[in-house]
Formats: sequence, structure tokens, C-alpha cells
Amino acid sequence: MNKALTISATALAAVIALAGCSTGSGSGGSSMPGMDHSSGQAMPGASAAADHNAPDTMFAQGMIPHHAQAVQMSEMMLKKPGIDAKVTALASRIKAAQGPEIDRMTGWLRDWNESTQMPGGHAMSGMLGDDELKKLDAATGTEAAKLFLTQMIAHHEGAVEMANAEVRGGKNPEAIKLAKDVAASQTDEIKEMKGLLAAL
Repeated sequence: MNKALTISATALAAVIALAGCSTGSGSGGSSMPGMDHSSGQAMPGASAAADHNAPDTMFAQGMIPHHAQAVQMSEMMLKKPGIDAKVTALASRIKAAQGPEIDRMTGWLRDWNESTQMPGGHAMSGMLGDDELKKLDAATGTEAAKLFLTQMIAHHEGAVEMANAEVRGGKNPEAIKLAKDVAASQTDEIKEMKGLLAAL
């Protein structure tokens, strides 16, 4: 038995040696390291793509439209004349921060081979209905600023809730880091908006 194993091991070593010789010689030698490198690159990518769970997917799928609505609300405010400068500055910051985050989360979902659309039936906390968006679009001046702040406070509170759920249940390190950043920055903005609202 041991003898047979020794022979097969020797044969295997010979095959490996022959394979090594054939790759090392001739013009084929230069292409092999490239092939090895690309297969090596594919493996970390594959494991990174798999390194997520259902809460990660739900967080990204839910936060993309949530952020998109915040950007839409901010753009409405930036088009209106006669809005308090501090409110328009806040709207600019929200748009600048959340636009790139949408792109990041969309990229993750593609890398994870997950749909960028959230399955139906999931209500996202803090999202505005069509009627509320129409009211904001139609409002002017101080009324528009107050409505924007009131709506965005509720919107941000929903985002913080979603982000905290990801921090508790997520697996992907990048998604958890973004969730922590969202929770921290939007909690600060909620305080800022409450102050602005009180001053209007």
C-alpha cells in the first residue's frame, strides 16, 4: 500500500515538474504568469462579492431610493428663489453627500450580483408620498423652507433607523462603515435642521 502511494506521489511530482518545465520554456512562459495573476485576482473579487448578507442587500436597496428622494427634495429647494441661505446651503450639502453614496451602493449591489431594485412590499421609514413632494414643490419662501426642514428631519430619522439596522445586522465592512457614517452625519444634520426650523 505504502509502495503504491509512493509511486503515485512520485508520478504526481513528475507531472508537476513537467508542467513547470513546459511553462518555463518557450514563448508560452510569458503568458502563464499573466494567466495566473488574473485567476488570482478573480479569487479575492469572488470572495469579496460573497462577503455580504441579506441586511447588507436590504440596506443598499432601500437606501438608494431613500437617498434619491433626499437629492430630489434638495434640488427642489435649490431652484426656489428667496430661500434662507442656511437652508439652501444645507440642501447643497445633502445633494453633494448623497449623490456619490447612491453610486457606491449601486456598485456594491452589482458586485454582489444583487438587484439594484428593492422587492415590493418593503416600506422605507421617512419616505415622502407623492402628495407631500407636490406640496414641497409648490411651496415658496419661508413656507417652503419650513416644509423642507420638517420633511427632511423625518426623512433623515428614517435613514438613521435604516443605517442602525445595518450596523446591527450587516456583514460587509464597507456597507457597515457607510451605515455608521450615514447615522452620524444625518443625526448631526437633524440637530442642525431643528435649530434652523426654530429660527425661521
